[in-house]
Formats: sequence, C-alpha cells, structure tokens
Amino acid sequence: MSVCRLGPVYILISDAKKPATVRQRSTHPSLVLALDGLYWDLVCNNAWKVHIAKFSLLVGLIFGYLITGCISDWFGRRLVLLFSIIFNLVFGLSVALSVNVTMFSTLRFFEGFCLAGIIISLYALRIELCPPRNRFMITMGASFIVMAGQFLLPGLAALCRDWQILQAVIICPFILMLSYWYIFPDSVRWLMATQQYEAAKKLLLQFAHRNQVDLASDVKGVLPELEKELTKKPKRVCIVKVVGTRNLWKNIVVLCINSLTGFGIHHCFARSMMDPEMKIMTILHNFYADYYTMAGIALASCVAMCPVVGFMGRRGGLLLFMILTALASLLQLGLLNLIGKYSQRPDSGMNDEVKERFSTAFSIVGMFSSHAVGSLSVFFCAEITPTVIRGSGLGLVLASAGFGMLTAPIMELHNQKGYFLHHVIFACCTLICIICILLLPESTNQSLPENIPAGEHYTRQPLIPHKKGEQPLLLTSSELKDYSGLHESPAMGERMLENATANGMKTP
Repeated sequence: MSVCRLGPVYILISDAKKPATVRQRSTHPSLVLALDGLYWDLVCNNAWKVHIAKFSLLVGLIFGYLITGCISDWFGRRLVLLFSIIFNLVFGLSVALSVNVTMFSTLRFFEGFCLAGIIISLYALRIELCPPRNRFMITMGASFIVMAGQFLLPGLAALCRDWQILQAVIICPFILMLSYWYIFPDSVRWLMATQQYEAAKKLLLQFAHRNQVDLASDVKGVLPELEKELTKKPKRVCIVKVVGTRNLWKNIVVLCINSLTGFGIHHCFARSMMDPEMKIMTILHNFYADYYTMAGIALASCVAMCPVVGFMGRRGGLLLFMILTALASLLQLGLLNLIGKYSQRPDSGMNDEVKERFSTAFSIVGMFSSHAVGSLSVFFCAEITPTVIRGSGLGLVLASAGFGMLTAPIMELHNQKGYFLHHVIFACCTLICIICILLLPESTNQSLPENIPAGEHYTRQPLIPHKKGEQPLLLTSSELKDYSGLHESPAMGERMLENATANGMKTP
C-alpha cells in the first residue's frame, strides 16, 4: 500500500488492479472527473503519460496544418472540410472508446490532424468570401464564438462527470457541420486563381440564378471572358515556389516567428501565475475562477484587437501588442529578480507578497498581448499570402503556433526544468520580432493577392503616412514600375537622364 500526492489530491493505492480512491477533497474538478472513473494508472511513476496525451494532440495539429493546408490548395477548401469533419467524427468518437493510454494518445493524434483540416479550410473560406472591409471583423466574430465554447466547457464537464461522455458530447456537434457541404460553395476566388474556369462559371451561374440576376446586364462582360478561357488547363502552385520570391517568403517567415513567439511565451506567463508546488493557479485558488480568468483575458484580448487594428492597421496593431509582450516579459525577468534581492534586506519594505503581485500583473499583461500577437499573425498571413498557396501559408503559420504551444507539455514532462532559460529565449525572440514586424506590408482594405507575382507587390509602406507635399521615402508598386524604366518611351528616358542626379531626380 502506498500514498501518492497529485496536487491537492491524495490517492491511496492498495492494489494496481483496483481503482484508486480519493481521500481528500480536491480543488481541481478535472482531477475529480478522472478519478471518479479511474481506469488507468496515471499517477506517481506513470504521470508522464498525461503529458504524452497532450503532446500527441498538438503533434497531430502540427502535421495536420502542414499537410491539409497543401491539400486544400490542390483540391479545394470545401473537399478538405468535408473529409476532415467525417474523419474527425470517426476518430473523436473512437477516443471515447479507448481501452488504454496508448490507444487514447494515438487516436488523439489523428483527431488533432483532422481538426487542423477543419480550422484551415474554414479560415481560408472566411477570408476569401469576405469583402476587404469586413474581413477582420468577421474573423473576430469567429474568435468570439470560439471563446463562447471555452466558457461553456467547464459547465459541460460538470454535467457529464465522465470523460467518455464529455468526449462524445464535444464531438457530436460536428455532425451538424456536415451541412456545410450544401450551405457553403467552394471558393470562386480559388477556382479562378487556379484557372478552373469551368467550375467557376457553374458557380457564378448558380449565384446569378439564386439572386435573380439578369445575365443580359453583365456590363463588365465577366461570363464572355470566362468562355474564352475555358480551354486553359487548371494550374496549381506548390508552396515551394515561394523560395524563389524576394518579398513573399520573407513575410511568411516573419509571421511564422511571430506566431511561434506569441503562443510560446504565452505558456511562460501562464506558468508564472502557478504555484510551483501545488501546480494550480495562484490568482483565486479556485479552479473555476482561475479558468474563467484565463478565458476572460483571452476574450479581453480579442475585444481590444478590434479598435486597435481598426485605428492602427494590421502591422501597427501587431507591433503594439508585440512591444507590450516584450515589456511584460523583460520586466518580469529583470524587475522581479531585483525585487527578490531587495526583499532579503529587512529595511527594504519588499517581501514575497509584493513580488507575487508584480509577477501576476506582468503575467496578465503578457498573456493579454501574446494572445493578440498570435491571433494577428495568423490573420495577417491569410491576407498577404496569395490565393493559390493560401492554405499552405496558413499551415506554416499555424504549425509554428503549434510548436509554440508544444513547449508547454514538453516543459511539464521535464518537471519545469530549464523554465527560466525557456522564458529568456522567448523574451529575446520578442525583441527580434519587433524589428522584423517593420519589414511587413500593410494589408488593411487591400484586395487579396491571387498569385505569387501579385503577392510580391505587397511592399513595405511607411508606418506613419507622409504629410501632403512631403516626398515619400518608399515608392508604391505603381511608382516602382515607372521607376524601373521598363515601360518608358525613349524620349521619356532621355528626359529622365537629363534631370537625374546622383541621389535621384532634380527638384524643379
């Protein structure tokens, strides 16, 4: 007979074949749910299996983002969405029937893989169906729906009490998503960008019939133009071609680093708010209150993004939230160590309580801003990545976010060893990201690029717009064409050479 301590719960294990019994009141309902119907030995020496289960879900998400993103660029967002929903139902319900931890972790990997396909296909469809002015607000509306699901989850867990019933209750609503095949058409933008004009024509005719539009009033002559292009073969593009570009690969890499940093450092701030011995949040010492506090911080971050991005744009908002993340991280690492040194002096007035309050304040600010950084990085990538490779670009950024979230179970698996170094590395990454964000273009109210050459025209613009009468330091894409002299007549070229100086054009 042995006694094992798991957080505030004491478990008396008398026989490995018998279920454990709880001898002390638990303050963590998720542990109570697991222990009420304990079938597997997941405590003491086998506690690492819990982290492997978390690890398998995130690894499945990462592989799913990378693979389903490429598939959606080749076969369409709608087809990927349908198959992802079907297989997610299969693997999700199979998880509830797991007989051991190995089966549970394996099925969670495939569940995460299919869930990634749903996330990418829906994200790409939202971006490609929305007009430029409404893209961000509709994306935020989807984020608020996700937040609503997080607020409802503890209530469902309290009602179900059994994790197998809870798993089935969470998965069953995906059956309703099968209706998306009939509700949502495939992306006309993607069909046109990949030269699938026959399918695009059929969809446009369906839209015209449903909206009772007279085709004879087609002033722009869209349908006759499609008739001319029907003989062309579909042309699909691989994400590998981005390597040969000058600006596009740089933008995607910068956003991948931002996403990795935002989601990775979020765990550092959350870890700072936990009691290292009890492994629970130290804000209110109640599971429900702490859970809703964390969800409330994420909700406040989404709410704050709306006015900030509307006023400062995508790049300005991302830069602001990254600066807040860097300040919260550096102050938490540096100032708290300074307070710790002064607290050892009896006349300093500093104590551990003051240090804990400062740590909590910096952690809340850090989680607030890092959540915004991660969300904005994904949205930014969806806007500046061309339609022909938008799924693959989103997959790269979301996979980077998955790698950032993967640091949490890895650190827990090693019992938080190296936590300080982990935080220092991500703090340094925030400083690098602040510089790299300045290299990004601004996509507010801009049309989506359809192909790789159009994505290359997203050039960097000044963060602060120039005043009237002041010569801009950076040229627009149309001015760059004129500056190159490729479309100039010989007479115009000679006149430019006469007025040229070593630093540019002469002023009149």
